[in-house]
Amino acid sequence: MAKVADLYYQLDPWKIAEKGFDKNRSEVSEAIFALGNEYMGVRGYFEEGFSGATLLGSYFNGIYENSPEENRVQYKGIVKRSHFMVNAVDWLKTEIIIDGQRLDLNRVAVRDYYRELDLRSGILTRSFQITTGTDKEVFFKFERFLDMEQAQWGYQKISVCTKAENVELELTLGADFNSEHVSQGQNFWREIKKDTVGETTGILGETLTTKQKVFSGFYLKNNQSLSSEVVTRDKFIGRKFNVKLSRDNCFEVEKHVNNIVSKTPIATEKLWQKGIRDSQRQQQISYEQTKINQKVYWKKVWEKYDITINGDELNQQGIRFCIFQLQQTYHGQNKTNNIGAKGLTGESYGGLAFWDTETCCLPFYLLNNLDAAKNLLEFRYETLSQARLRATELDCKGACYPIATLNGHEASDLWQHASLQFQPSTGVAYGIFHYMNLSDDTEFLYGHGIEMLIEICRFLASRGDFSPTGEFGFFGVMGPDEFQMMVNHNGYTNYMAKKTFEYTLQTLSEIARVKPERKIELISELQLTQEEQELWKLCADKTLMLIREDGVIEQHDGFFKLPHLDIQEIPIEDFPLYHHWSYDRIYRNDMIKQPDVLMFQFLYNQDFSFESKKVNYEFYEPKTIHESSLSPSIHSILAAELGKNEAAYEFFGFATRMDLDNYNRNTREGLHTTSIAAAWMNIVYGFGGVRTDGPILQLNPTIPENWHDYEFKFTYKNALIAVKVSQKFVSLTKITGPDITISLYDKAVTLNDEVYEIKRNY
Repeated sequence: MAKVADLYYQLDPWKIAEKGFDKNRSEVSEAIFALGNEYMGVRGYFEEGFSGATLLGSYFNGIYENSPEENRVQYKGIVKRSHFMVNAVDWLKTEIIIDGQRLDLNRVAVRDYYRELDLRSGILTRSFQITTGTDKEVFFKFERFLDMEQAQWGYQKISVCTKAENVELELTLGADFNSEHVSQGQNFWREIKKDTVGETTGILGETLTTKQKVFSGFYLKNNQSLSSEVVTRDKFIGRKFNVKLSRDNCFEVEKHVNNIVSKTPIATEKLWQKGIRDSQRQQQISYEQTKINQKVYWKKVWEKYDITINGDELNQQGIRFCIFQLQQTYHGQNKTNNIGAKGLTGESYGGLAFWDTETCCLPFYLLNNLDAAKNLLEFRYETLSQARLRATELDCKGACYPIATLNGHEASDLWQHASLQFQPSTGVAYGIFHYMNLSDDTEFLYGHGIEMLIEICRFLASRGDFSPTGEFGFFGVMGPDEFQMMVNHNGYTNYMAKKTFEYTLQTLSEIARVKPERKIELISELQLTQEEQELWKLCADKTLMLIREDGVIEQHDGFFKLPHLDIQEIPIEDFPLYHHWSYDRIYRNDMIKQPDVLMFQFLYNQDFSFESKKVNYEFYEPKTIHESSLSPSIHSILAAELGKNEAAYEFFGFATRMDLDNYNRNTREGLHTTSIAAAWMNIVYGFGGVRTDGPILQLNPTIPENWHDYEFKFTYKNALIAVKVSQKFVSLTKITGPDITISLYDKAVTLNDEVYEIKRNY
């Protein structure tokens, strides 16, 4: 592949560290050092300000704004106004003046610069030394973290030390709603109220059009018992300290921040009072105790989720970074939250959720945190009415889930995506199927699940059609490979629809058998008819799949006749292609953005023979440019299954370190959440050979030749299982939970309280 790693950060199994200051990497590092706790996220920007390249980003899950202008194209079905996760209050806002000079690392000489993100505590620290304009050396240390359990709480600590005499320090800490949303070039907040109540200094802001509110209050504690003065400006409130530093004298200040969001209308005074009360409650817990609590929290996470690799330091660091970011991005705190394509780490993709959630992110939660997995599906149920509305906008029945969304409405104003891609709808159906394979939660399936399935089937049946020769399929669509637009009979779309029809009919049959009263309710409440169920069966039976004699499934009708492009000849400077190639140039050849046929062969893996997966992999992989972050991992998983060990390992490294090593040269825009989730799948589904699309969990482990061994854990049917794979042996240990039966190398194995170990199947 043409893309190469840009190695920069220090190699450490439990830390991401930057040694030495390089201002040209500031925006990339802001993404890498981002913190989050699902409720809120903050990029690793310099709180004291930076005049160089920077994206100051502070975000809250579900707090969004509408695009400033409506789409002027007024054709029916094209989104008129988009929405996006809005850059919110800068609760880390800091202004530092030393001997009359403002601290700005872009304009001073920096020595001994070091920044570190500790994956075992979630604490980000940064330290450096400067020489002031008066030739005095001053040492700074910054620390920040987010509370993972009291999610509205964030913390900051600043230490300033010197060996000189009479250093004048002016330090202002505050909360600022003046943050610019860079991609839109404007600020989207108005100030409602700001004040000081007791020890709490607070400010309340409201978005311009969505009228969502955010309260940010803070409490300061310093080590010299110095008083501070209140500083106010438009959309800003802070407190300023004037300090005289002397030799070996350090000034330290802690900032305890309480951020409360209101996604739905609430009276200003009610939110203000709640903010003050919660801030006062926060003041009862010490900064150091909270740090201890965070270490305890992360210790429990790593005990359950950690993946260890002996013999590969790069990927050991990479996979732990991925697991850490997954937990930061989402852990099922609230069913009104979803997973944005960039998590809470940047503005790119507008913080919107895509179809990747159900196909690539969901497996991590299915095998680690089943309640969180269910909440991701509940988000889709909560937005079912919006999906119904979208279907009517496309002149269809049922429910069409949006290609990109925060609030359930379609946010993409690119018609070729919003009106042609139906991966979200079939992805939701697949997510329900996948969740049920691992949970047996029939209450959900017979309740919210079947309602979504019925409405999705209605949409698919009305959007698809029958050809003159009687085959069913989809015309004028775009599959996962977004380099092919307005195609007919896309293999992914056809196959995923077929499986959705079949699973829905199977579920309805099951409901009629075990809970007939629920079937009666569905007939009454959703006007479910026998005629439409018969139509869905006909659609499934007649779905057209274009398969060549050698077993290659044609990606879409006519794909085999497209001009060929040798992707190895594309210069690395051309990446990402969307930034360097004209839009239409991308569509004129057989280059593939990301797996399409291979994607549905991964999702419904056990539907296809080894031979089918092999011939399709060998045909499509050489044409794939991996311009999508999910692409490398899917290829790695299939390569491992097919015995293509070298390719599996190469793709694996690409996925675990896509952001750390800036493979796509766009990490500055935010982390690739899908790649991060898929990197975890690389271990569990790839080398571990786990398959969860069948009636029993399967394990067929392999191991890269340069690894000594590796170990991962997962939860299946309430049993926590540890899998250790070495070059010679595979051992399975049930850590907690009931005895459980799984398949290992196609042999049923019941795990009890004893370690089960066999020679590895080569």
